[in-house]
Amino acid sequence: MATVFAIETSCDETAAAIVKNRQVCSNVVASQIKIHQQFGGVVPEVASRSHLEMINQVIVQCLAEANLTWSEIDGIAATCAPGLVGALLVGLTAAKTLAIVHQKPFLGVHHLEGHIYASYLTEPDLQPPFLCLLVSGGHTSLIHVKDCGVYETVGHTRDDAAGEAFDKVARLLQLGYPGGPLIDKLATVGNPTAFKLPEGKISLPEGGFHPYDSSFSGLKTAVLQLVQKLKKENNHFGSEGILPESVINDIAASFQESVAKSLTKRAIACAVNLGLNTIAIGGGVAANSGLRQHLQAAAAKHNLRVLFPPLKYCTDNAAMIACAAAEHLQQGHTSPLTLGAHSRMAISDVMQLYNLNID
Repeated sequence: MATVFAIETSCDETAAAIVKNRQVCSNVVASQIKIHQQFGGVVPEVASRSHLEMINQVIVQCLAEANLTWSEIDGIAATCAPGLVGALLVGLTAAKTLAIVHQKPFLGVHHLEGHIYASYLTEPDLQPPFLCLLVSGGHTSLIHVKDCGVYETVGHTRDDAAGEAFDKVARLLQLGYPGGPLIDKLATVGNPTAFKLPEGKISLPEGGFHPYDSSFSGLKTAVLQLVQKLKKENNHFGSEGILPESVINDIAASFQESVAKSLTKRAIACAVNLGLNTIAIGGGVAANSGLRQHLQAAAAKHNLRVLFPPLKYCTDNAAMIACAAAEHLQQGHTSPLTLGAHSRMAISDVMQLYNLNID
């Protein structure tokens, strides 16, 4: 396998990594969480500016930690879609410049394909076909992985992504940002059956929607109505007009339980119906303890293998981008230096990023 240096700047993490033979040589991530916490979410312009400030330092550190020289690198990659365009352009420009200066092949990588390849970093022998449940702040999809670059989305969210729902509910509970880890922490001490919340069921397929699609906007609304109802009841008022800590813990646990059940039910049904024996999980929500517990328990009943990447590869990182790029480079795929940044791009369009004549 090729040795690839990759950059990831699709959102609020400035990252660089080197991967060889599906083994991580170095993986550097400069997080912007503290910068964006004061705004309660990612501010695109601030993210782009922070990438500019950190990119050179991250590149130098990545190469140093791998103890490699540019002559030992076979290709240079960067995330090109989907994501915040301004943020993507910082990583793309840096990668293209390095490719020109060091005369290396350049590869533009689809961010979601990177999340798929995160599982390859800890399971080097993993081979398609398998099902990927990709759950993050911007995406919730069930992807049938047929081969490198050959993907079919068989289910997706019809409104909010799972990670987005976590952030919005955390805001309702005044927990702060990012919401996922905070709700997960409170859920461990809360009662998941304290409040009955909807699982985001979708009616029978119509209008082109698939039975494996998800919906979380109704769940988010149900939590909002629950919070408003509880605050009107005197026995649930805190001394400062806020919900007691125990009630917040129970809401967090009940919400997380609903999301985990919903995702698990769809992923298991999809894998069984497609005849796939492996489910790989990718994206930031893959770090959620409730989802891990539910999915592993349900998979065991159906003799399915479930792969959860280590927490450091669940959130945005460049190692997963490098791993995907290495696979493409090994197959002779490269991207033109004219490749631009795209805020949106379907995972099924991955092969459009490379210099190939696709039938």
